[in-house]
Amino acid sequence: MTTLPRRQSVAGRLTVQGWFLLVLALMVILVLVGALLGAHQLSKTNSVADRLTDRLQPAVAETFRLQSALLSQETGIRGYAISADSQFLAPYFDGQQDEAKSVAAIRALLADRPPLIAELDAVERAAAEWRNGYAEPLIAAVSARGTTAVDAAAAERGKTTFDRLRTLFTTQNTELADTVARDRAELNDVRAVRDWVLGSMVAAFLLAAVALTILVRKLVARPLDYLEAASKQVADGDFDHHITARGPTDLATVAEAVEAMRRRVVAELASSRVQEAALEQQAAELDAQTVELRRSNAELEQFAYVASHDLQEPLRKIAAFCQLLEKRYGDQLDERAGQYIAYAVDGAKRMQVLINDLLTFSRVGRVIDGNVPIGLDQTLDKAMANLAAAAEDTDLRLERPDTLPEITGDPTLLTMLWQNLIGNAIKFRAPDRAPIVRLDCTPDGDTGGWRFSVSDNGIGIAPEFAEKVFVIFQRLHSREEYSGTGIGLALCKKIVEHHGGKIWLDTEYTGGTRFVFTLNAPVDDSPAESDEPVRASQQNEPPSQGDPA
Repeated sequence: MTTLPRRQSVAGRLTVQGWFLLVLALMVILVLVGALLGAHQLSKTNSVADRLTDRLQPAVAETFRLQSALLSQETGIRGYAISADSQFLAPYFDGQQDEAKSVAAIRALLADRPPLIAELDAVERAAAEWRNGYAEPLIAAVSARGTTAVDAAAAERGKTTFDRLRTLFTTQNTELADTVARDRAELNDVRAVRDWVLGSMVAAFLLAAVALTILVRKLVARPLDYLEAASKQVADGDFDHHITARGPTDLATVAEAVEAMRRRVVAELASSRVQEAALEQQAAELDAQTVELRRSNAELEQFAYVASHDLQEPLRKIAAFCQLLEKRYGDQLDERAGQYIAYAVDGAKRMQVLINDLLTFSRVGRVIDGNVPIGLDQTLDKAMANLAAAAEDTDLRLERPDTLPEITGDPTLLTMLWQNLIGNAIKFRAPDRAPIVRLDCTPDGDTGGWRFSVSDNGIGIAPEFAEKVFVIFQRLHSREEYSGTGIGLALCKKIVEHHGGKIWLDTEYTGGTRFVFTLNAPVDDSPAESDEPVRASQQNEPPSQGDPA
C-alpha cells in the first residue's frame, strides 16, 4: 500500500481524525439548531392539531347530540299531546338528561372559546323558554284533563318557540363549522410553515454538507480524491467496483472497513426493521381478531342458552297460568276477560316462536353439520318431504331441472334454504289458482359457481320492498292475513352468504315472485346425475321461518 508524503500545510496541522471531529462538531451544532427549530414547529403543529381533534371536533359531535336530545324532547311532547299516553314522555325526560350531559361536555371542550359558549347559552335559554312556556304547561294540562285536546294558540306558540330554537341550531352549526374551517386553515398554515422550516433545514444540511465536503477535500487533499470518486462510482450503481485503500492508514481503515460495514449493516437493519414491524402488526391484528372471535363465540353461546332456557321458561309459565286462570275461574269471568286471557296466551306462544326462530337464525354457520360435498338434489328432496302436506293441500306443482349440481356446503342449511323459499311460494299463493314453483339453475360466469332462481305465480312483492324482505322480523302483511314471524328470508340470506353467495329479489319478474341466489363453485364441474325428469312435487306446510313479511 502506498502512502502520500506528509505535507506541512493547513491539512497537516490536524490529523484526519481531527478534521472529522471538527466536521462532526459543526454538523452536531447544525443538527441541534435544526432540531430546536423543527421541534418548535412540530410542537406548534401538534398544538393546533390537538385543539382541532381533541376539543373542537368532539364539541361538534356533542352539539349534534344536544340538538338530537332537544328534537327528541319536542317529538315526545308532540306525541304526548296527540295521544295523552305517558309513555311518550320518556323521550322528553331522557332528552333532558342527554341535553344536560351534552351541555356539560360542550362547556368543558369549548371553555376557551367564549363566542361558541355564547351560542350554547342562547340555545339553552331558548330550550328553557320552550319547556317553561310550552312543554311543561302542556304536560300539566293534558295530565289534569286526561285528554289530548291542546289549545291551538298554545300549540302555535310552542311551534314558534321551537322554530326559533331550530334557527339557533343553524346558527350554532354554522359558527362551529366556521370555527372548524378557521382552525383547519390555521393548521394548514402551521403545517406549511413547518414544511418550509423542515425544507430549509434539509437545504441547510445539504449546503453545509457540500461546504464541509469541499473544506475537507481542500484540507485533506489528494488521499480523499480517490476515495470520493470510488465511493461515488459505487453509489451510482457500480457495485462490482473494488475500492483500493489509499492515503493515511487511519483513513484507509475507515474507508475500507468501517464505511463498508456501516453501509451493509444499515441496509440490512433497515430491511429487518421493516419486516419486524410488519410481523408485529400482523401478530397484533391476529391476536385482536382471536380475542374478538372468542368473545363473539362466548356471546353467541350465552345467547343460545338464554333464548332456549331463561327466556322461554317465563313465557311458558305465563301461558300455563293464564290457561289455568281461565279453567278455574272461567265461569266467573265475562267474555272480555276471556278475550284478554286468550290475547295473553297467544302473545306468549308467539314470543316463544320468535325466540326459537331467532335461535335458529343465530346458529346458522355454527351448530349445524358443517361443509361437505353434497348434491343439491338430496337437499331439495328432503325439503319436499318436509313440505309434502302443504303441497298436497294446495295442489302445488314444482318444476325442477332433471339434475342439480353438487356443491360444498351444509346439508341441513341447504335443506332449510329450499324449504323456506318453496314454503313462501305456498304461503303467499294467489287465492284463485294453485301454486306453481319453477326452479332454474345455470353456471355463474362471474363467480365460477352456480346461479339459482325460484319463481312462483303468487301474489308477488313490490319492488320497493326488495331489500326490506331480507331484514329479520320485517313483515309486509299483518299477522291476521299470513302467519309467521318474518325471519324466513333473513335466514335464507344468512345461509346463502354463509356459503359464499348472495341472494336478491328479481324486481323485473312480474308473474309473481322470483328469488335469485348464487352458491360456491361445485366440487365437480359436471352436475350430479339423476334419473328423475322434470316433475311436479308436493310438499308440506313450511315452518314459521319461511315468512318474508
